[in-house]
Amino acid sequence: MSYLDLKIKPNLDLEIKNYIQNKYKLGVRRFGLINWVGATNLFYKECSRFFVVWAQTLLSPLVSSLLFLSVLTLALGNERGEVLGYSFIEFLAPGLIVMSLISQSFSHSVSSLMISKMQGNIVDMLHAPLSALEVTLAIILAAVTRSIVIAIISILVFSVIVDLNFYNFFYILTFGFLGCFILGSLGFITGLWAEKFDHTATITNFIVTPLTFLSGTFFTIDKLPAFFKSISLMNPFFYIIDGFRYGFLGKSDGSIFFGLIYLSILSFLMWYLAFYLFKKGYKIKS
Repeated sequence: MSYLDLKIKPNLDLEIKNYIQNKYKLGVRRFGLINWVGATNLFYKECSRFFVVWAQTLLSPLVSSLLFLSVLTLALGNERGEVLGYSFIEFLAPGLIVMSLISQSFSHSVSSLMISKMQGNIVDMLHAPLSALEVTLAIILAAVTRSIVIAIISILVFSVIVDLNFYNFFYILTFGFLGCFILGSLGFITGLWAEKFDHTATITNFIVTPLTFLSGTFFTIDKLPAFFKSISLMNPFFYIIDGFRYGFLGKSDGSIFFGLIYLSILSFLMWYLAFYLFKKGYKIKS
């Protein structure tokens, strides 16, 4: 007698149903608390996705950062004085590096969800024995990994051009990770919400880009009018860039401790929102 026969005949003996249930563990998760094999395979799959097209995903951000550095340095020349006790190019370089990292982390999560939805293979992810926790963390951590690779390449190249200082690696790693994790989570949420790639541009153009340019990447926020300075002090991008730069220069515009707490809480909230929406099947389940 097949399982289908058991399913369509409600009056079958309860003992037979219990026997089938106990033998085959129907509906029971068999991987423990976390399906490490499935989660790591999804993580490796996401990492291989950006390594395959390394020129586009790894070198392109570096070229963009170098262009920003070259244009701003050539345009301002020697007219720009010291910033926080360092030359303008030494002040600018860490900001350009972390700006590249967080934008690429966002792009990875967005493209992962959007491509899966457009090609229809998100069904494979939904039907796989992976929980929402495992899927969200695998994709977001893959986005962080992509940013880490870009960071290593960027720092090595920038060290040749700029006299980079390394004040404290803890702050470089911590604020870099938190920034990439937050933007990776935002990218995941955007990928769920967007119905086509044009929609993702809305988040990029009206949220990510304005917050990035008001974050003190190219200047200290002390130079801003009082109104815009107060906005910058609520801007998480400011604390990401300020904390990351502090790891290089040992000087900051804002409170490093407050920024660390603020970004830690925000990173959890952003991940939890991504986790909750995916678990509920927001815009991916009919």
